[in-house]
Amino acid sequence: MAEVVRNKQVLLKNYVDGFPKESDMAVTSDATINLELPKNEPGSILTKNLYLSCDPMMRNRMTQTYEGAYMDSFTPGSPLVGVGVSKIVDSTHPDFKKGDYITGHVNWEEYSVIRDPQFLTKIHNTDVPLSYYTGILGMAGMTAYVGFYEFCSAKKGEYFFVSAASGAIGHIVGQFAKLAGCYVVGSAGSKEKVDLLKNKFGFDEAFNYKEEENLKATLKRYFPEGIDIYFDNVGGKMLDAVLPNMRLHGRIASCGMISQYNKLDQPEGVYNLQHVFFKRLKILGFTFYDFLHLYPKFYDLIFPLIRERKIEYLEDTTEGIENGPAALIGLFSGRNVGKQVVAVSHN
Repeated sequence: MAEVVRNKQVLLKNYVDGFPKESDMAVTSDATINLELPKNEPGSILTKNLYLSCDPMMRNRMTQTYEGAYMDSFTPGSPLVGVGVSKIVDSTHPDFKKGDYITGHVNWEEYSVIRDPQFLTKIHNTDVPLSYYTGILGMAGMTAYVGFYEFCSAKKGEYFFVSAASGAIGHIVGQFAKLAGCYVVGSAGSKEKVDLLKNKFGFDEAFNYKEEENLKATLKRYFPEGIDIYFDNVGGKMLDAVLPNMRLHGRIASCGMISQYNKLDQPEGVYNLQHVFFKRLKILGFTFYDFLHLYPKFYDLIFPLIRERKIEYLEDTTEGIENGPAALIGLFSGRNVGKQVVAVSHN
């Protein structure tokens, strides 16, 4: 007789307007799950979810699907969905076996039955912490890689600026820029984060944007000769202040606009767009989903950097799926330092 257990889940209670709250989600143990798959259902896997990734784009999926959305909304009454790392408990799929580790999109729950696992990736390298596959070896690292190496084409000595620099993507891409010989400045939201950027991650300079009344003047102070490359995680007022400070033929890689996700009905305007053609700027908006075919090339770069300690990686780990809603909401007030991860189980 197969064991049946309670399956703790994080459900979306209702669609969200404005800033999300913990009360927009519900943690429940009402569901049960059988820890053995029916043998007459081939092609499925049962996973024990170990780590869940908190990502800003999950906020957009808490809103009813709007025109231009690149991912479907979550369904009220159903679990949230995000990138995770899981261990296979049972399998009727020929490509996956019990004991394998996988990464990909899973429900926010302790156990998941996945009936179409074709978009999951089997983890072969386990000499690094498995949680890394939610961040530096997953969406965050891949986004930093694509934006920097595939688009920015940085040259030694160029001036590089990254917003949300202590976050999951920012602290990685800033180190890529240092390795390429750039002058690197990052913005963050506290003195602690500014100190980390300069003392742990090797940024040349960093500043607390919350203490700056005039962002345009601040950027002019840190970049008196202008910015060659801006890696944008924020959008809004920061992007508007960057545009006049860009140099001729500058590049802007836009992978996120976290300042706008809670303002979908009334987003902040960007008023300095004339500098796009004044300075012949290139701007690329992208998501890592467009570049999944580059994973082998990315792994060839990133694994040696991790193993040789040429790049530092920081995780902010919250223990227990019941604390997942608070961890996710914390992204939007800058509570996390580094990659925010929820540890559901360590085995």
